[in-house]
Amino acid sequence: MSELTSRPSLLPDFNAPAAVSYRRWRGIKDRAARHLMALGGISVLIAIILIAFYLLYVVLPMFRPAHIEVLVQYDLPGNPEESTVYYAIEEQHEIGLRASESGDLYFFKTAEGTLIKSVNLFEAHQDDITAFSAGDPTQGLLAFATGKGTVLLVQHRYRVTYPNDVRLITPAVEYPLENKPVVMDVNKNPIRLIAAQAEDNQVSIAAAVADVIIRLSTFSKETSLISDETTVQRVDATITMENPVIKMVMDIEQRELYVADNRGNISYFDISNKTAPRLVQKVHAVPDGTVITSLEFLAGGISILVGDSRGTITQWFPVRDQENNYTLQNIRNFRSLKAPVVTMAPDYSRKGFTAIDKQGYIGIYHTTAHRTVKKQRISEEPLTFVAVDPRGNAMLVEDSSQQLQFWQVENEHPEISWRSIWGKVWYESRQQPEYIWQSSSASNDFEPKFSLTPLAFGTLKAALYAMLFSIPLAILGAIYTAYFMNARMRAYVKPTIEMMGALPTVILGFLAGLWLAPFIEKNLPGVLMLMLLLPVTMLISAYLWQFLPKRMRQYIPEGWEAAILIPIILLAGVAAIALGRPVENLFFAGNMPLWLTNVVGINFDQRNSLVVGIAMGFAVIPTIFSISEDAIYGVPKQLTTGSLALGATPWQTMMGVVLLTASPGIFSAIMIGFGRAVGETMIVVMATGNTAIMDMNIFQGFRALSANIAVEMPESEVSSTHYRILFLAGLVLFAATFLFNTIAEIVRQRLRTKYSNL
Repeated sequence: MSELTSRPSLLPDFNAPAAVSYRRWRGIKDRAARHLMALGGISVLIAIILIAFYLLYVVLPMFRPAHIEVLVQYDLPGNPEESTVYYAIEEQHEIGLRASESGDLYFFKTAEGTLIKSVNLFEAHQDDITAFSAGDPTQGLLAFATGKGTVLLVQHRYRVTYPNDVRLITPAVEYPLENKPVVMDVNKNPIRLIAAQAEDNQVSIAAAVADVIIRLSTFSKETSLISDETTVQRVDATITMENPVIKMVMDIEQRELYVADNRGNISYFDISNKTAPRLVQKVHAVPDGTVITSLEFLAGGISILVGDSRGTITQWFPVRDQENNYTLQNIRNFRSLKAPVVTMAPDYSRKGFTAIDKQGYIGIYHTTAHRTVKKQRISEEPLTFVAVDPRGNAMLVEDSSQQLQFWQVENEHPEISWRSIWGKVWYESRQQPEYIWQSSSASNDFEPKFSLTPLAFGTLKAALYAMLFSIPLAILGAIYTAYFMNARMRAYVKPTIEMMGALPTVILGFLAGLWLAPFIEKNLPGVLMLMLLLPVTMLISAYLWQFLPKRMRQYIPEGWEAAILIPIILLAGVAAIALGRPVENLFFAGNMPLWLTNVVGINFDQRNSLVVGIAMGFAVIPTIFSISEDAIYGVPKQLTTGSLALGATPWQTMMGVVLLTASPGIFSAIMIGFGRAVGETMIVVMATGNTAIMDMNIFQGFRALSANIAVEMPESEVSSTHYRILFLAGLVLFAATFLFNTIAEIVRQRLRTKYSNL
């Protein structure tokens, strides 16, 4: 008994200093690792939240309403006893112009109303001014008509110099024709209404000399190449109306004339042939009992704006039908003013305008966005005139008390609205409302086309075709690799596929755009046959395998059967491509892409959705395969052995036990792969035509949100609408990814709960 008690204990001494020190350091490391992991997770969340807030910070200014603020108010510059017929502001909104009913031009400082310069166009006021019209604001043309049937045309210009490094703006007056009135009516009848435009070397004037008679004159300047002598050719024509004319406008290209009569009709004339104006259409623009009070062209000279006595403003423009004929159609209505529209001032370059009414209300609008940007009552008195500067940052407003107000305007992004971003928009010169993304234009009548719908459609289209290609291959490959494949073969296959995920997508995009796309176009029947022939060949091979002699089958170790399919798959691919050319010659006239376009009506682009689906599929397969294979391989062995012990076949065990248990991981793999496909950029940029179209045709390209950001962000102006809407596209991608991941996590947790008791 004493010998037993004297033997040393075989159990370790947990209270030894070394053991205590080891446990202490292990506890410190465990706590440090736990805190570091928590800190890393929290840092990731903070980074994601900061990214979301930054995107919102850039995007939200687009949706802020316009802000207007009166800076100063003063008496009318010049002679206040003369009624005003026109106002204008130069680009820097430092100098304003007031034109009076007697033909006097007053240039003044907008900040204080101080008179800078005055010009008397008619000496000693010998002629009575009976009508006035302003041409396109970019040309600065003013037309004064007299009671003697004559018209004087002038243009206000502004010269900018920098003496002593200080900006100096000097106003001036030029005459596009002569420094004297032009006779429009030889009988010297008073001119009631006038419309005029001047551009390049051509000037056109339309003058209503009676209730229903309109004189149309066009002056063309020609300069001799030898003597530099300039000659002016004049062409005259006459238009007779059915009803008295009350408003007239002419487009800047001098090809269209719109005439409004006292019964609410608008007559649309084609005046491209100056000797024979042609009535294209007459439309009833306002309801019965309503009077047209204002008629103006929108920037670009395509749309006309019609204001009436109800306070309603409508937009009209010619629409071409299938027979290539143009008809004037009502596109949009703006019903926000409280009283009859007095006048409208279109923006110089944007598709927006400002309108005033007789109750002192002012409204700022944008036609493409179909948006009332701002509506505010700024005076208790009726408003009489409004003018905006070329940049849309300032405006002059006169009321009936002969007070002139100078306003500051903050209206940076009027073209943005929910409808213009996600809905169909009827753009100028289009036959119907459409979804269009077009961020730039070479013409000065640019209408912003910022629809994200075709880009979102392209993103989902790319992801759809990529998932259709990758999910079957990745999931079925993961099932076979994890459950049926030999462990030694799995040790080669799984790392090889996972290494595919490290391949840069720019390489895949490069190969897809420069090799795969031309290859598919050249061998389209063979590629389509290959997609059908491969599965059929594999099924037939599996079926024939069981008829081989047992001795031959024993030479192949269990789990290595898939290796036999490699040469069979290669032979099937070569056979499909080889058979493609005879099939194409026999059934598709030797050119299947051309046959699809001309005979079937399916457009074929070389870089199309099929190419992108295959290339993106190869980029997504490693992710889906790796996660799914780990989920299947990680199913507890007791579940599979128990199922087999109860008499189930390996396939029944796979379908009834393994897949159900691994379903949360498989679903997560699919959603992660889908998120990868949605955010893919380089493959989409390089393997598609980057055309923002909405068509499910697998043989046509598209433009995705991510590719659009990559292509256009370097060219966008910082803080511009284009710049901010690209950030909005990024925010949409961010939100979509967050939504998909959230849904995936919810479904995964429910699947885990449902099948955790297996």
